[in-house]
Amino acid sequence: MLPNQGLPKMAHIDFLTIIKYAWMAYDASRDIVSVDDISAKVSTNHVYKVVLADGGWVIAKLSYFGKYEHFVEDHTIINALSNNLPAPFDNFLARSLMKGRQLFIHRVTTSLIDAWVVFYLPVRMVQLLPKRLNESQIIKLAKDVANFHKTCNIIRHTLPPSSKTLSWDIKHLLEILDTDEGKYEHRTNLDEIKRQSIIFLENIDKLDVRSFEVIPVFVDWNIGNFSVTPNIKLYSRWDYDWFRMSNRMMDFYFFSRVVSDIGDRSVFSYTITQLMEERFLLFLKHYHKTYPLEEKEILFLKEAYRFFILNYVIKNGRYFFHEIYATKLQKEAFDIYFPNIDLFNPEKLLNVIK
Repeated sequence: MLPNQGLPKMAHIDFLTIIKYAWMAYDASRDIVSVDDISAKVSTNHVYKVVLADGGWVIAKLSYFGKYEHFVEDHTIINALSNNLPAPFDNFLARSLMKGRQLFIHRVTTSLIDAWVVFYLPVRMVQLLPKRLNESQIIKLAKDVANFHKTCNIIRHTLPPSSKTLSWDIKHLLEILDTDEGKYEHRTNLDEIKRQSIIFLENIDKLDVRSFEVIPVFVDWNIGNFSVTPNIKLYSRWDYDWFRMSNRMMDFYFFSRVVSDIGDRSVFSYTITQLMEERFLLFLKHYHKTYPLEEKEILFLKEAYRFFILNYVIKNGRYFFHEIYATKLQKEAFDIYFPNIDLFNPEKLLNVIK
């Protein structure tokens, strides 16, 4: 980014007032008692609990990175998905509020910010996954994730179309690198980002990823984004920051982190080694028994990881993560993630599904 450019000066933006005006646009007849910030501390997204005078309450999410059109498109798909999922996943997803027949999204455009607000009904939580799973819990999680993916695949033709593709996102990154702002922000790593992007585009062509089945994927399965039952069944999900329509393998890197030997940590990195841990192979084995995987999907896992680093760490990192995390993760991308990407050994995973 050029000096004094990039993210808006958030200190000068009254997010609480934006939320209040958004609610007035939704239903001015119901007064607000309080608006409390319940945002995660690692993300630049703003999440609020809005308590109403009639005793009810809703969740408001304010976002300002990416494209407004993509935000509307994603939430329209998610809303259709939440209504169309059959049992036992019929109440799994948090539902967005509708106004009349339309999904309600309030957009605010000023000289400082272009932001949009969506309201969600509260979801019930049972429990979060433990920070480190035992083998029995890994097996149960693998089976239920497989059943969820299978169900999403069954109803995929009932969902609205999506315009985003993996290649679109990477080509957009390459376009950014050709701008003055992009050249300045990535000036020390410009060639490496371009090289990794070209490798990705070439490899997904070789694997014919366009022929893969496309289902709803949430990508970020951090244990703070969903709850489970005591028997490790998916119960509720409320975070949609990285939602997209894509191949199911886009979800697997985060599940490798969920079941890793290290477990959940407050200080995190995005290394590739979890994809080859015995604990992830156990997850893969029992997922495969429930919803069989194909060889080409396993081979694609390396490119799904490369895409994750390019798109969510490099391209969108400074718009999603707080600066201290974005700086750390982007530095690690060039010091660790990309140099170690060829350590991925698909044979270990292929042996499991064979």
